Amino acid sequence: MANLVETYACTPSTERGRGILISGDAKSNSILYCNGRSVFIRYLDQPLDVAVYGDHGYPVTVARYSPNGEWIASADVSGTVRIWGTHNDFVLKNEFKVLSGRIDDLQWSPDGLRIVASGEGKGKSFVRAFMWDSGSTVGDFDGHSRRVLSCHFKPTRPFRIATCGEDFLVNFYEGPPFKFKLSHREHSNFVNCIRFSPDGSKLISVSSDKKGIIYDAKTGETIGELSCEDGHTGSIYAVSWSADGKHVLTVSADKTAKIWEIFEDGSGKVKKTLECPGSGGVEHMLVGCLWQNDHLVTVSLGGTINLFSASDPDKPPLLLSGHMKNITTLTVLKSNPKMILSSSFDGSILKWIQGVGYSGKLKRKDSSQIKCLAAVKEEIITSGYDNKVWRVPLHEEECGVAEHIDVGSQPKDLCYAINSPDLALVSTDSGVVLLKGLQVLSNINLGFTVTASVISPDGSEVIVGGQDGKLHIYSVSGDSLTEKATLEKHRGAISVIRYSPDVSMFASADLNREAVVWDRVSKEVKLNNMLYHTARINCLAWSPDSTMVATGSLDTCVIIYEVGKPPSSHITIKNAHPGGVYGLVFTDDSSVVSSGEDACIRVWRVERQ
Repeated sequence: MANLVETYACTPSTERGRGILISGDAKSNSILYCNGRSVFIRYLDQPLDVAVYGDHGYPVTVARYSPNGEWIASADVSGTVRIWGTHNDFVLKNEFKVLSGRIDDLQWSPDGLRIVASGEGKGKSFVRAFMWDSGSTVGDFDGHSRRVLSCHFKPTRPFRIATCGEDFLVNFYEGPPFKFKLSHREHSNFVNCIRFSPDGSKLISVSSDKKGIIYDAKTGETIGELSCEDGHTGSIYAVSWSADGKHVLTVSADKTAKIWEIFEDGSGKVKKTLECPGSGGVEHMLVGCLWQNDHLVTVSLGGTINLFSASDPDKPPLLLSGHMKNITTLTVLKSNPKMILSSSFDGSILKWIQGVGYSGKLKRKDSSQIKCLAAVKEEIITSGYDNKVWRVPLHEEECGVAEHIDVGSQPKDLCYAINSPDLALVSTDSGVVLLKGLQVLSNINLGFTVTASVISPDGSEVIVGGQDGKLHIYSVSGDSLTEKATLEKHRGAISVIRYSPDVSMFASADLNREAVVWDRVSKEVKLNNMLYHTARINCLAWSPDSTMVATGSLDTCVIIYEVGKPPSSHITIKNAHPGGVYGLVFTDDSSVVSSGEDACIRVWRVERQ
């Protein structure tokens, strides 16, 4: 049995120059956001408690709770809305094709019977309202000529719908059935977000022209605007009302969030400016916000979620962060407490602590892309998509000055000799390179296509796997390699090789979904027929006591084998990561950590039978 203990979730997908619309449920104090084809439910009181819905066929853009909190409607770039339950394995209630293009916003009516969606119409309608159970249209939404970025239902009767978009317009519709009532053109740039106050008396629209305009919710007339004094100096991307309807929270490309007091006459002035921690780079522009209970939630372009307290906004915010793109490597630093390092190909390396979650980002001077990463206590070694191998010293969990060496062709795999870490092995297409510090000891052409390699902890032996499925074992003396043996068992190109921690065995896996455990001394097969994956194996890890081997595959599964038992008694974790598992590591004898295409990291507790 393997049980999910913790999930370190990915961040919301963001796009430069566009806001994102996150939403939540005040009762369960959870928020919803989207990344890739998944919707994430994060509980603000327990950030490591994450639920994921991944049944969309296209990237998801927005998700909303129904007023009673029992259902969630989520929409994607194909114009499809799916309505699913928050309990019982997210049972699907309905699926409707609503628009002919991407949906940017959707809202439930306050009685939970209707849904309005807006977005890209590809020449047809840009807004549509429909019954949640039958999908039948309730009204006609004329009046927009470009993509509609946001829409909202008035929360009290008489019902109204307000919409805004890239044609600089704010439109009012009354119904049901809904029909056009009036239009405003006070904004001089894209109108990014529109929201009715919770008591249904006012409506606010915010725009890339740095203005916020307030309307009477019943008649649709303009009554005031946010003061320019101490206002935003960049595009305003999102707005959210406080529960009492007296304040709003706005976020902007000027990297600040502001709390505004809204007066009865419709004017608004800045009460507090929230500065989010960070260096002030482009990734710290704020693109999304939500005011929920006592939490002020802001989302930056880099995906970081900042949680401020509404009752004490001077308190430093709690940061929830993670990867936005798929995670390619995972490794553990044997520090105290143990630190998990993860890297994604966009070049970010994040630190995680079991039981705590996100613990910061490793700041590198050079932010090049990362394909391979290995780490010991004092340094990390990385390679990307050029010919360089970087050695980056770690001082007190911060990166020192990185130095690089050119190895002549793109590295495919890299590995430390753990007991003498200045010795490293880098494999390229046609051979291997032995590095000592930043010197190339030898660059050896092996005469076959290399796909994986590993060096023993003491640096005396190298195992190289080829495209032909053979394992070539070499002894290392000085700067030369001498071939000792060739092992044939695999029927596909070798994808990964790893020594057991006690160095008595090694395990190899291939693209033909098979893994094999070998005895290091006799070179005999110790465990075979490990053929339970349905696609190529991407990664492999040993437990610290050398009794278990875990494999992760493109088929989304993690399979754990015990070395002393037949392979049929394996433990399978199904659907560990939609899109495939790309990183695996044990933190102790019963905890395995996995990462994958979905940009999440999960910690599993293994219970042996």
